[in-house]
Amino acid sequence: MWSRRRHYCELWWKPNVTRGFVWLDNEPFGDEPWPETSPPYKVSADTARFKYTSWYGSRSAVRIARIVKENFQLGLDNVRWFVMGDDDTVFFTENLVNVLNKYDYKQMYYIGGISESVEQDVEHSYTMGYGGAGFAISYPLAAELVRILDGCIDRYAELYGSDQKIGGCMSEIGVPITKELGFHQLDIRGSPYGLLSAHPLAPLVSLHHLDYLQPLFPGMDRIASIRKLMNAYKYDSGRALQQSFCYDLTRNWSISVSWGYTVQLYPFLVRAKDLNTPLQTFLTWRTWSQEPFTFNTRVLRMEPCERPVIFYFDGAQELGNGNTVTWYRRPKSVQWKQCDRDNFAAAYMVKSFNVSATYLNSRLWTKAPRRQCCEIMGGTDKQDGHVRVRIRGCNRWESVTPP
Repeated sequence: MWSRRRHYCELWWKPNVTRGFVWLDNEPFGDEPWPETSPPYKVSADTARFKYTSWYGSRSAVRIARIVKENFQLGLDNVRWFVMGDDDTVFFTENLVNVLNKYDYKQMYYIGGISESVEQDVEHSYTMGYGGAGFAISYPLAAELVRILDGCIDRYAELYGSDQKIGGCMSEIGVPITKELGFHQLDIRGSPYGLLSAHPLAPLVSLHHLDYLQPLFPGMDRIASIRKLMNAYKYDSGRALQQSFCYDLTRNWSISVSWGYTVQLYPFLVRAKDLNTPLQTFLTWRTWSQEPFTFNTRVLRMEPCERPVIFYFDGAQELGNGNTVTWYRRPKSVQWKQCDRDNFAAAYMVKSFNVSATYLNSRLWTKAPRRQCCEIMGGTDKQDGHVRVRIRGCNRWESVTPP
């Protein structure tokens, strides 16, 4: 399994910078040396003595739950947080650190996210950190957890997953989950495009289940797709996937930017609340149904005259003095039927969007949240195929309000 999943981990793991372990059930097979690009590994202890009665699960859930205890017992120096994730979880580590820095690690915190699919939350829990999205446990809470964990695993023997068992133990300690919206379990089927193009106002911390979803970018495989998103992320980690939108009133255009990922161009005016609502490009995880989710969605119409013209991230550049520019182009590999209305004709002439922005200061995440504003800086001439957009902090009394 690790030989197949390691490529996700190696996208974010930085040898000699990040600290952690891959926990295995057994020693690796074969004579090949352990890859230097992977985290070091450890073999988890045998758990045959523990109860596990979930009829549809795997006993590996017990091993995984006990990894928190085994990590703690290593006695590593200067540990503030224990962060758990699956082997196919992609972490955005700078953002993870910035999120955890909001909290006092000397207190007992349990931080993570829930499933996007209501059917999963009903089946498993609304009150636990889902393991695929990843969750963080502060050192003092881990010290309390390891004291009761073994007995707790037996008390919750019927629960399917390791994260459920950890969640049950947290209930006994009395510490609730602190939800952070950047942890993404991605319990969805199909394309994550709609969700990621209208990302919550929170740092992007993790992505999961990427093997079960369409690639983030058209015409690319999954690993290359994530690598491309990571390429944007490294230029301005806190701004990754942050949404801004603005209007070009000379042409009645609505423009939504998901920084480092996509630009949506609507050749008509769309209200802010609608732009802020994810297009439903996905189905629920277990039953592949249209609903329900733990957030609102809007229908992605099949009629080409009701769809946005979509541009994808194509590259980035540092401009100096804390400024960047990213550019977005229409993919040649996606050929939707085009709308023949006059207002779409001008939109189809746009070749790219060039988006300038200053680095997003991580201290903004400790203040009252507010989406940043954007404005059209150039490219409104029909002969110019490049539209220039600037993202900036909103001014006082400024709102995104169409006429």
